[in-house]
Amino acid sequence: MTDRPDKPKPAPLAYENEVFLDSPEGRILRILAEYQEPLSRFRREQIQDTVVFFGSARFQGKVAADDHLTTLRKNGAVASAAQQRMNLKQAEAAVGMARYYEDARKLAFLLTEWSIQIPARRHRFVVTTGGGPGIMEAANLGAHEAGGKSIGLNINLPFEQYPNCYITPALNFEFHYFFMRKFWFAYLAKALVIFPGGFGTLDELFEILTLAQTDKLAKKILVVIYGSEYWRRAINFQSFVDAGTIGPEDLNLFKFVDTPEDAFEFLRDGLTQYHLGGPPKKQKEQEVLPEIAKTRP
Repeated sequence: MTDRPDKPKPAPLAYENEVFLDSPEGRILRILAEYQEPLSRFRREQIQDTVVFFGSARFQGKVAADDHLTTLRKNGAVASAAQQRMNLKQAEAAVGMARYYEDARKLAFLLTEWSIQIPARRHRFVVTTGGGPGIMEAANLGAHEAGGKSIGLNINLPFEQYPNCYITPALNFEFHYFFMRKFWFAYLAKALVIFPGGFGTLDELFEILTLAQTDKLAKKILVVIYGSEYWRRAINFQSFVDAGTIGPEDLNLFKFVDTPEDAFEFLRDGLTQYHLGGPPKKQKEQEVLPEIAKTRP
């Protein structure tokens, strides 16, 4: 008589099967999770809309940048002459760019100080960043100092990206998919503030400008480009008009500013005009979803 095999252990439930969830076949579930889980948290935390700050992850605050330069000058003999020159050049540049860290911190403070006083059932115009260091840290810090919530939409990267300590803990997110992270940057945004940065900052800027230019946004998203000296050296926007690749009116999709006070006034006035006026929504509609920057039907 053949021996009866041992009774098998229960198979894992499909949604608890890590091998399946991590496989190519489970990708659609991972994508859906990066939509539904943030949505559930935004609802729970009563987040209605956001103001998104973008900029370089490499900038430091003034004190940190000054200290680093001082340390390099004292310990110059440790590196070769060529490496020391390069290190000093980068450190001196960091001291000059530190003003943008401080300006982002102040602007986030002013914006949050104003927004938390808006009488509303949900949190309005919440400062949101990519959650990492540099300009992202500065904006989260400014919101924290003003006593408001702030959001960090982090992503797994090989370097530079780690959650800064000033994000509201319940609003600290980690994404795998860039496109889902970009979705959440745009979906709740009522304004975008672009500080000096690199490829990632340009990517986010032109994505929102393209959506606005092609009328894919149901609501106005204000775009502030901070630091005209930096950006006019990096990009000649007028050359697009001169070449006929955009229309002259497209330059009105954004505004250059150079001080936290000017940026705040522009944002406060624009957000008030476009997003704090008009008749109240029906109560039933308010209960279902936050007021978000919907796309066109």
